[in-house]
Amino acid sequence: MTSLTLTGSTTVITGAASGMGAEIARILAADGVHLALIDHNAEALGMLVTELAGATVTMHVVDLRDDEAVFATAREIIASHPRINALITCAGSSMLGTLEQLTMEEMRWLTDVNLWGTVSITKALLPALRAAPAAHVTHLASVYALAAPAGRIPYALTKYAVRGFSEALRHELEGTSVTVGAVYPAGVRTGIILHGRYAAAIDPAVAARAAAAQAAMYHTEPVDAAALIVRATERRRARTMVGREARLVDVLVRLAPAGYWRVMRRPLREAIDTTTPAR
Repeated sequence: MTSLTLTGSTTVITGAASGMGAEIARILAADGVHLALIDHNAEALGMLVTELAGATVTMHVVDLRDDEAVFATAREIIASHPRINALITCAGSSMLGTLEQLTMEEMRWLTDVNLWGTVSITKALLPALRAAPAAHVTHLASVYALAAPAGRIPYALTKYAVRGFSEALRHELEGTSVTVGAVYPAGVRTGIILHGRYAAAIDPAVAARAAAAQAAMYHTEPVDAAALIVRATERRRARTMVGREARLVDVLVRLAPAGYWRVMRRPLREAIDTTTPAR
């Protein structure tokens, strides 16, 4: 399979205002790639677009939970960018809490953001991607699409679903000009954990302690993760691990598909404890 040339064509990035999405935008803008940047945070997205002055960039403020808004945004992007050959979906949030602590509404909110937002923007842009001589879709899954920890049921549920969506879509598009891949980050120092949501039933101090405990385990800088994601998109890879932890978990799950939690439980103990007050 030939590599994808992104320079001179447009890459669409969701969750572009911060974290890995913003770093991907910076790398691609420096390489002369045209960008359509999507995020719900208008202020942060505007600051990034200002920073990228000189590049060909359009910004699109949209809540990915709103299907009508997503499809309208896709039409705007297609009208402004006649050559779209890559989509990278970085938008997402996290959710802390056990099944007993979480409400159905809280879990549905995360599903709408992480899963249906990914599905809707992909569906909306697929005709434009198929019109390109060659195109690639990169979905950010998670290490928690490989191994599901306690205390993260909604997040693991959505990321396993994104993994399944990516694989099924790759198979549907086999033989076309569009390829699809999933990226499995772990241990990336973004704000997703510290700024993520938690069940209303959890003491905020407990949630903050658990989030800080997990964030302390992260070692990969967002810019390094972004470089790997850009490379995976250019090389049209079907499966990419990002971070040392992701590679370790990938091997662990293959070796012990029913017993990996016995190994993961101890280092994650504080990060998944939603009942013990901070000391």
